[in-house]
Amino acid sequence: MKEPQAIERLKRGEEDAARALYDAHVDRVYRICYRFAGEDHLAQDFTQETFVRAFTKIDTFRGESAFGTWIGSIATTVSLNGLRKVKRFRTRETDLDDEIRVTARGTRSIEPDLESKLTAAIDALPEGYRTVFILHDLEGYTHEEIGEMLGIKSGTSKSQLFRARARLRSDLADHAGEWAS
Repeated sequence: MKEPQAIERLKRGEEDAARALYDAHVDRVYRICYRFAGEDHLAQDFTQETFVRAFTKIDTFRGESAFGTWIGSIATTVSLNGLRKVKRFRTRETDLDDEIRVTARGTRSIEPDLESKLTAAIDALPEGYRTVFILHDLEGYTHEEIGEMLGIKSGTSKSQLFRARARLRSDLADHAGEWAS
């Protein structure tokens, strides 16, 4: 079943269409939620909440952007709001080796000291910078998609990513030789 057909069928209340859309998007939604939450159980909760919200509000999907972008926006909002409620931004312990495996970008490993400093540096970014960094560099969304998701201009997304990278480079300058390509 093609995605536009599944969306129309879901709007008519056909549950098998919901399953098809869920299966097609659950991995990416989970990755987004996990990147923000840093904990499997929170990511699972946020993923479930994302799909509940998306499917109950499917009538508001106008098709002006891709369904993946629309649900990614919901996942981002659910994750950020959920994290505000549990106040876990500063206490999460993300295993970056697992993160690297999740992205399927290779099997590079990093020293534990650098890993903890990288986690702390990402967590210390201002919310806007961190959000754009995660969505662009870790999840692969374009600046246009991020703009749609967050309600900002693509130029703002680019600027925030530039500043996030600059801050990370500065914060991690002592480790530059350890993580050379």
